[in-house]
Amino acid sequence: MLLLHQYYIFLHNYHNRPPEEGLISEVREPWMRLEIISPTEFYGTIMEMTTKRRGTFISQDYPSPNRVQLNYDIPLSELIVDFFDDLKSRTRGYASMDYHFLDYRTGNLVKLEILVDSQPVDALAAIVHKEDAYRKGQSLITKLKALIPRQLFDVAIQASASGRVISRANVKALRKDVLAKCYGGDITRKKKLLEKQKKGKRRMKMVGDVEIPQEAFMAVLRLEAA
Repeated sequence: MLLLHQYYIFLHNYHNRPPEEGLISEVREPWMRLEIISPTEFYGTIMEMTTKRRGTFISQDYPSPNRVQLNYDIPLSELIVDFFDDLKSRTRGYASMDYHFLDYRTGNLVKLEILVDSQPVDALAAIVHKEDAYRKGQSLITKLKALIPRQLFDVAIQASASGRVISRANVKALRKDVLAKCYGGDITRKKKLLEKQKKGKRRMKMVGDVEIPQEAFMAVLRLEAA
Protein backbone atom coordinates (compact mmCIF):
# COMPACT_ATOMS: atom_id res chain seq x y z
CA MET A 1 0.00 0.00 0.00
CA LEU A 2 1.43 3.36 -1.07
CA LEU A 3 0.22 6.74 0.16
CA LEU A 4 0.62 9.27 -2.64
CA HIS A 5 -0.57 12.86 -2.10
CA GLN A 6 -4.13 12.49 -0.75
CA TYR A 7 -4.63 8.97 -2.13
CA TYR A 8 -3.94 5.39 -1.13
CA ILE A 9 -2.70 3.19 -3.95
CA PHE A 10 -3.23 -0.55 -3.44
CA LEU A 11 -1.03 -2.75 -5.61
CA HIS A 12 0.66 -6.14 -5.85
CA ASN A 13 4.42 -6.76 -5.49
CA TYR A 14 5.38 -3.30 -4.23
CA HIS A 15 9.19 -2.99 -3.96
CA ASN A 16 9.85 0.29 -2.11
CA ARG A 17 9.54 2.53 -5.16
CA PRO A 18 6.63 4.09 -7.07
CA PRO A 19 4.98 1.51 -9.33
CA GLU A 20 4.44 1.61 -13.05
CA GLU A 21 0.88 2.59 -13.90
CA GLY A 22 0.13 -0.85 -15.32
CA LEU A 23 1.00 -2.51 -11.98
CA ILE A 24 -1.59 -0.61 -9.94
CA SER A 25 -4.60 -2.68 -8.95
CA GLU A 26 -6.77 0.24 -7.88
CA VAL A 27 -6.52 3.78 -6.58
CA ARG A 28 -8.63 4.84 -3.61
CA GLU A 29 -9.12 8.37 -2.38
CA PRO A 30 -10.51 9.60 0.95
CA TRP A 31 -14.09 10.87 0.91
CA MET A 32 -15.62 13.26 3.41
CA ARG A 33 -19.14 13.93 4.68
CA LEU A 34 -19.61 17.66 4.11
CA GLU A 35 -22.21 19.82 5.85
CA ILE A 36 -22.87 23.36 4.60
CA ILE A 37 -25.22 25.78 6.37
CA SER A 38 -26.21 28.83 4.36
CA PRO A 39 -29.01 31.31 3.74
CA THR A 40 -31.50 29.73 1.33
CA GLU A 41 -30.84 32.39 -1.34
CA PHE A 42 -27.45 30.77 -2.08
CA TYR A 43 -28.89 27.26 -2.52
CA GLY A 44 -28.35 27.19 -6.28
CA THR A 45 -24.75 28.44 -6.39
CA ILE A 46 -23.70 26.01 -3.63
CA MET A 47 -25.28 23.10 -5.52
CA GLU A 48 -23.42 24.15 -8.67
CA MET A 49 -20.08 24.45 -6.87
CA THR A 50 -20.24 21.11 -5.07
CA THR A 51 -21.45 19.22 -8.15
CA LYS A 52 -18.60 20.70 -10.18
CA ARG A 53 -16.19 19.35 -7.57
CA ARG A 54 -17.52 15.78 -7.76
CA GLY A 55 -19.74 16.13 -4.71
CA THR A 56 -22.66 13.72 -4.28
CA PHE A 57 -25.82 15.22 -2.79
CA ILE A 58 -27.10 13.27 0.24
CA SER A 59 -29.82 15.31 1.95
CA GLN A 60 -30.97 18.74 3.06
CA ASP A 61 -32.52 20.18 6.21
CA TYR A 62 -33.98 23.53 7.17
CA PRO A 63 -32.83 24.47 10.71
CA SER A 64 -34.71 27.78 10.41
CA PRO A 65 -37.07 29.34 7.83
CA ASN A 66 -34.36 31.16 5.90
CA ARG A 67 -31.43 28.76 6.33
CA VAL A 68 -30.63 25.44 4.72
CA GLN A 69 -28.20 22.67 5.61
CA LEU A 70 -26.88 20.75 2.61
CA ASN A 71 -25.16 17.38 3.14
CA TYR A 72 -22.74 15.95 0.60
CA ASP A 73 -20.19 13.20 0.13
CA ILE A 74 -17.12 14.71 -1.55
CA PRO A 75 -13.46 13.73 -2.21
CA LEU A 76 -10.97 15.29 0.21
CA SER A 77 -8.85 16.49 -2.72
CA GLU A 78 -11.69 18.79 -3.79
CA LEU A 79 -11.88 20.38 -0.34
CA ILE A 80 -8.34 21.03 0.82
CA VAL A 81 -7.16 23.80 -1.50
CA ASP A 82 -9.67 26.61 -1.89
CA PHE A 83 -13.14 25.15 -1.43
CA PHE A 84 -13.79 27.26 1.69
CA ASP A 85 -12.64 30.47 -0.03
CA ASP A 86 -14.87 29.74 -3.02
CA LEU A 87 -17.82 29.01 -0.73
CA LYS A 88 -17.35 32.30 1.17
CA SER A 89 -17.03 34.21 -2.10
CA ARG A 90 -20.22 32.74 -3.56
CA THR A 91 -22.26 33.34 -0.39
CA ARG A 92 -20.79 36.75 0.55
CA GLY A 93 -19.35 35.20 3.71
CA TYR A 94 -22.66 33.94 5.13
CA ALA A 95 -22.15 30.18 4.65
CA SER A 96 -20.30 27.90 7.05
CA MET A 97 -19.10 24.34 6.59
CA ASP A 98 -17.89 21.31 8.50
CA TYR A 99 -16.68 17.91 7.31
CA HIS A 100 -15.40 14.61 8.67
CA PHE A 101 -13.79 11.49 7.22
CA LEU A 102 -16.18 8.96 5.70
CA ASP A 103 -14.24 6.21 3.88
CA TYR A 104 -11.90 5.39 1.01
CA ARG A 105 -13.45 4.88 -2.41
CA THR A 106 -12.05 3.55 -5.64
CA GLY A 107 -11.72 6.33 -8.21
CA ASN A 108 -10.85 6.67 -11.88
CA LEU A 109 -7.67 8.59 -11.08
CA VAL A 110 -4.50 9.17 -13.09
CA LYS A 111 -1.14 10.76 -12.43
CA LEU A 112 -0.72 14.11 -14.18
CA GLU A 113 3.00 14.56 -14.86
CA ILE A 114 4.78 17.72 -15.92
CA LEU A 115 7.96 17.58 -18.01
CA VAL A 116 10.17 20.66 -18.26
CA ASP A 117 12.79 20.45 -20.99
CA SER A 118 11.97 16.71 -21.33
CA GLN A 119 12.66 16.09 -17.62
CA PRO A 120 9.81 15.05 -15.28
CA VAL A 121 9.40 17.37 -12.28
CA ASP A 122 8.02 15.26 -9.43
CA ALA A 123 7.05 18.29 -7.34
CA LEU A 124 4.68 19.41 -10.11
CA ALA A 125 2.95 16.03 -10.46
CA ALA A 126 -0.58 15.57 -9.20
CA ILE A 127 -3.20 12.84 -8.93
CA VAL A 128 -6.37 13.95 -10.71
CA HIS A 129 -9.63 12.43 -11.89
CA LYS A 130 -9.27 11.08 -15.41
CA GLU A 131 -12.12 13.25 -16.73
CA ASP A 132 -10.30 16.36 -15.44
CA ALA A 133 -6.79 15.44 -16.62
CA TYR A 134 -6.93 17.19 -20.00
CA ARG A 135 -8.46 20.41 -18.69
CA LYS A 136 -6.15 20.61 -15.68
CA GLY A 137 -3.12 19.74 -17.81
CA GLN A 138 -3.95 22.54 -20.25
CA SER A 139 -4.51 24.99 -17.40
CA LEU A 140 -1.24 24.13 -15.67
CA ILE A 141 0.82 24.32 -18.87
CA THR A 142 -0.63 27.77 -19.62
CA LYS A 143 0.31 28.96 -16.12
CA LEU A 144 3.79 27.47 -16.26
CA LYS A 145 4.49 29.06 -19.63
CA ALA A 146 3.83 32.47 -18.08
CA LEU A 147 5.78 31.73 -14.88
CA ILE A 148 8.97 30.01 -16.07
CA PRO A 149 11.64 32.61 -16.99
CA ARG A 150 12.88 32.67 -20.57
CA GLN A 151 16.26 31.04 -21.12
CA LEU A 152 18.82 31.45 -23.86
CA PHE A 153 17.26 28.37 -25.48
CA ASP A 154 13.71 27.15 -26.11
CA VAL A 155 12.19 25.24 -23.19
CA ALA A 156 9.45 22.69 -23.89
CA ILE A 157 6.78 22.19 -21.19
CA GLN A 158 4.56 19.11 -21.44
CA ALA A 159 1.71 17.61 -19.46
CA SER A 160 1.39 13.84 -19.60
CA ALA A 161 -1.29 11.46 -18.33
CA SER A 162 -1.91 7.76 -18.93
CA GLY A 163 1.31 7.50 -20.92
CA ARG A 164 0.58 10.21 -23.48
CA VAL A 165 1.23 13.92 -23.82
CA ILE A 166 -2.02 15.87 -23.43
CA SER A 167 -0.68 19.43 -23.58
CA ARG A 168 2.50 21.18 -24.70
CA ALA A 169 3.89 24.70 -24.90
CA ASN A 170 7.29 26.28 -25.58
CA VAL A 171 8.92 29.05 -23.58
CA LYS A 172 10.64 30.97 -26.36
CA ALA A 173 14.36 31.68 -26.05
CA LEU A 174 15.74 35.10 -25.32
CA ARG A 175 17.17 36.47 -28.53
CA LYS A 176 20.36 38.47 -28.53
CA ASP A 177 20.88 40.69 -31.54
CA VAL A 178 24.27 39.38 -32.73
CA LEU A 179 24.00 41.54 -35.84
CA ALA A 180 23.80 44.80 -33.88
CA LYS A 181 27.47 45.66 -34.55
CA CYS A 182 27.58 44.13 -38.00
CA TYR A 183 27.39 47.12 -40.27
CA GLY A 184 27.18 46.94 -44.02
CA GLY A 185 25.67 44.36 -46.24
CA ASP A 186 28.05 41.39 -45.91
CA ILE A 187 25.43 38.65 -45.95
CA THR A 188 28.03 35.87 -45.57
CA ARG A 189 29.34 37.27 -42.29
CA LYS A 190 25.79 37.72 -40.98
CA LYS A 191 24.97 34.08 -41.76
CA LYS A 192 28.12 32.93 -39.96
CA LEU A 193 27.22 34.94 -36.86
CA LEU A 194 23.66 33.57 -36.82
CA GLU A 195 24.91 29.99 -37.29
CA LYS A 196 27.42 30.45 -34.47
CA GLN A 197 24.62 31.72 -32.22
CA LYS A 198 22.46 28.71 -33.11
CA LYS A 199 25.27 26.25 -32.27
CA GLY A 200 25.89 28.02 -28.98
CA LYS A 201 22.23 27.70 -28.02
CA ARG A 202 22.28 23.99 -28.87
CA ARG A 203 25.30 23.46 -26.59
CA MET A 204 23.66 25.50 -23.84
CA LYS A 205 20.47 23.45 -24.10
CA MET A 206 22.47 20.26 -23.55
CA VAL A 207 24.00 21.45 -20.27
CA GLY A 208 21.67 24.25 -19.16
CA ASP A 209 19.39 23.97 -16.13
CA VAL A 210 15.91 25.48 -16.15
CA GLU A 211 15.07 27.40 -13.00
CA ILE A 212 11.48 26.86 -11.87
CA PRO A 213 10.15 29.64 -9.61
CA GLN A 214 8.15 29.01 -6.42
CA GLU A 215 4.99 30.38 -8.07
CA ALA A 216 5.03 27.42 -10.47
CA PHE A 217 4.72 24.92 -7.62
CA MET A 218 1.91 26.96 -6.08
CA ALA A 219 0.09 26.79 -9.43
CA VAL A 220 -0.35 23.03 -8.91
CA LEU A 221 -2.27 23.68 -5.70
CA ARG A 222 -4.57 26.06 -7.53
CA LEU A 223 -5.74 23.43 -10.01
CA GLU A 224 -9.27 23.80 -8.74
CA ALA A 225 -12.43 23.23 -10.72
CA ALA A 226 -12.48 26.54 -12.55
